[in-house]
Amino acid sequence: MIKVTVNGTIYEREVEPRLLLADFLRHKLGLTGTHVGCEQGVCGACTIILNGDSVRSCLCFAVQADDGEVETVEGLGTVENLNPLQTAFQEHHALQCGFCTPGMLMTGVDLLRKYPLATDAEIREGLSGNLCRCTGYENVVKAIRVVVDAEHGR
Repeated sequence: MIKVTVNGTIYEREVEPRLLLADFLRHKLGLTGTHVGCEQGVCGACTIILNGDSVRSCLCFAVQADDGEVETVEGLGTVENLNPLQTAFQEHHALQCGFCTPGMLMTGVDLLRKYPLATDAEIREGLSGNLCRCTGYENVVKAIRVVVDAEHGR
C-alpha cells in the first residue's frame, strides 16, 4: 500500500513493487496527461515533479513516491484558468502534435521555479532532456522566455 499526494489530492492504493510511477498515474489514477514515449528516460514525455524535482516517471517505481508529493500536467491549471506557462505555450504556438507537451511543461515549471534563466541558452540547456520531433524548440523557448520576463518585470 502506498500513500501519495498527487496534485493536492491524497491517494492510497495497493501496488505491485515493480509498477512504474508513469503506469500508476495513468492506469491507477486515470491521469493520462503523463505520456510514455521511450520508456528509457530519454525522451522526457513522462516528466513529472516528485517532491519538488522534475523526474522521469518511467524510471521511477510507484513505491518510490510513497509519502511523497507528485505534480502532473493535470495539476497545472484548468481550461478556464491556465497556468501562465500553459498560456504562453498556447499563445506562442509552442506545440504541434502535443505528445511532448506535458513533459515540456513540467520541465519548464521546474526550471522556472529553480533557475533565473537569464539567457535562451540556459532555457535550451534546461530543456535538453526533452525531445520534440515537431516544433524545433524555438517557440517552446520563446514561451518560457515570456514567462521568465513576466515574472521578472521585463
